[in-house]
Amino acid sequence: MSGVKRKRNVLNVKQKSEILKKLDNGESASTDAEDVLNEGNAIYDSAALQSVGTLLHYMGQRGFDYGDITAVREIRVGIRQEMNKQQKQKRITDFLKQ
Repeated sequence: MSGVKRKRNVLNVKQKSEILKKLDNGESASTDAEDVLNEGNAIYDSAALQSVGTLLHYMGQRGFDYGDITAVREIRVGIRQEMNKQQKQKRITDFLKQ
């Protein structure tokens, strides 16, 4: 990842105080914090697919259990299906724009 700069999301004072108030009231604030921190951190399907491929390679080298490898392969299939669905939708949209 040399040369790649990532934007670091940090809670601002208002967001922190709102979360602290919820905690003081006994409410759960973990999802609020996660939502704020995850804004703009979308992972693209191609990057996820590459990461899963790397994980499978690593698991194969380390002799992971077949069931674990199969579970990761199913994740890869799901990512590919989602990519294909999005590509199909884009082709339809592009066709209708003509």
